[in-house]
Amino acid sequence: MAGLLRIASGIDGISRFFAWIATWLVLLSCLISAGNAASRYLLSLSSNAWLEIQWQMFAGIFLLAAPWVLKVNEHVRVDLLYGMASERKRLWIDVIGIIFFLFPVTIMVGVMSWGFFLTSYHAGEMSMNAGGLPVWPVKLLLPLGMALMFLQGAAELIKRIAALRGFGDATPTYEKPLQ
Repeated sequence: MAGLLRIASGIDGISRFFAWIATWLVLLSCLISAGNAASRYLLSLSSNAWLEIQWQMFAGIFLLAAPWVLKVNEHVRVDLLYGMASERKRLWIDVIGIIFFLFPVTIMVGVMSWGFFLTSYHAGEMSMNAGGLPVWPVKLLLPLGMALMFLQGAAELIKRIAALRGFGDATPTYEKPLQ
């Protein structure tokens, strides 16, 4: 079990790295947005590429940071039973959710989006807007994001199973909503 927990820790590091990239994308997107607005209003210069890179970065922010959000247990969940459940029941709810929901969805979306990306890449797909950007890089983010989410799900599954077997406390902190 110790070896699996080391693997889970390594996956956590990968998620942390991509979350770091997403954090910088937030700053870069804000700077591009401000620069685009300033050039448009002060210099009457604009480009569709500046607008498109912002939504492409927005996709990167969410798809690259989502695995870290899962790792720190800040993802959205339906809290009908989870908040009232004991620690052990929460671990089981997480195990079942990862196996029966997270894994199938990430595999299905990842496989389907890989073909979506490859078609775009091989065609050299460009935005239909004048001065637009290539589209395939943002389409690559979807299978990449799903692969990263699958990996983080595997790490979380390892940690939950370890906790259920008595190997340390892997129960993530959970803050019940205030409503």
